[in-house]
Amino acid sequence: MKNGEKIKGLAGLLFLFVLAFLAGRFLAQAVDAFSTSAVLPAEGNWGLSFRDEGKPPVANATFEELAKYNAFYAENTQEKVLYLTFDCGFENGNTPAILDALKKHNVKATFFIVGNYLETSPDLVRRMLDEGHIVGNHSYHHPDMSQMGKEDFTKELGELETLYEQTFGQPMQKFYRPPQGKYSENNLQIAKDLGYKTFFWSLAYVDWDQNQQPTHEEAFNKLLKRVHPGAIILLHNTSKTNGEILDELLTKWEEMGYSFRSLTELPGSLAGGGALTVLLPMKAQTIRKGNGNSHLPVWDSDIRKRLSSALSNPLSRFTLFPYFFLSFLTI
Repeated sequence: MKNGEKIKGLAGLLFLFVLAFLAGRFLAQAVDAFSTSAVLPAEGNWGLSFRDEGKPPVANATFEELAKYNAFYAENTQEKVLYLTFDCGFENGNTPAILDALKKHNVKATFFIVGNYLETSPDLVRRMLDEGHIVGNHSYHHPDMSQMGKEDFTKELGELETLYEQTFGQPMQKFYRPPQGKYSENNLQIAKDLGYKTFFWSLAYVDWDQNQQPTHEEAFNKLLKRVHPGAIILLHNTSKTNGEILDELLTKWEEMGYSFRSLTELPGSLAGGGALTVLLPMKAQTIRKGNGNSHLPVWDSDIRKRLSSALSNPLSRFTLFPYFFLSFLTI
């Protein structure tokens, strides 16, 4: 009798493992099918694809892929926070108005400067620092650095570091933005080895062409519709439109419920590792139908990508199954 019970117990346990495996496999396929797009290799020109208003765009690389290199393009959050950044290639008279608007709204931004900017406008850079902004490294000469070897790459960043320290008597913040948005996994690794954090962006618009500046209406249309929680916003200091609208733009974002943080407040890279770390940041939301008695869990696109990645490992399917089972029981 006891042997029979043991056999039944083992059979039941085997059945549960098989069920967990099949459920995990089915869920992995479902997550893949539900994802909006495939993830591209982390090299080339930084690019974004905007799908839904108020939602993060699909980028060239995921949060996890970038995190390996201490690189970021947004914060993975539902909190309505924004990170404002400016690329500064040269000065044409618009930066003072930008700084005035930031000061009025008590917003701390990051200005990524090049060698020419520091050489010709040290007083404005000093004002940025005095008013609590970060000054980051956009390289000395603004070249395509994606195919540079370690020596040339290090020289481009190092020359600007040296000039900055000579000018202000303090080391430069090790924040890097790839010139022209061009990058490769190799130079992301070099930047990391040099102690840099690399910052891409999740919201920008065509504001850099001096001869074809967007109208105020065009700028608002892009920047208000595409803003999303956790966005790192890229604007150019050379844009006349940006200088004219920034005060009103900040007001509109604030009216939408957004607040602003410095890049120094951006949380570090997502925890890597096994199946459990994938689930830790996941928060199931619900969709209620009819009288509110029927509801299902919903996950955002980045969580779907992480789940798909984790579930591609057969062992993870076994590990994750109880969590999914419990999540359905508790909603």
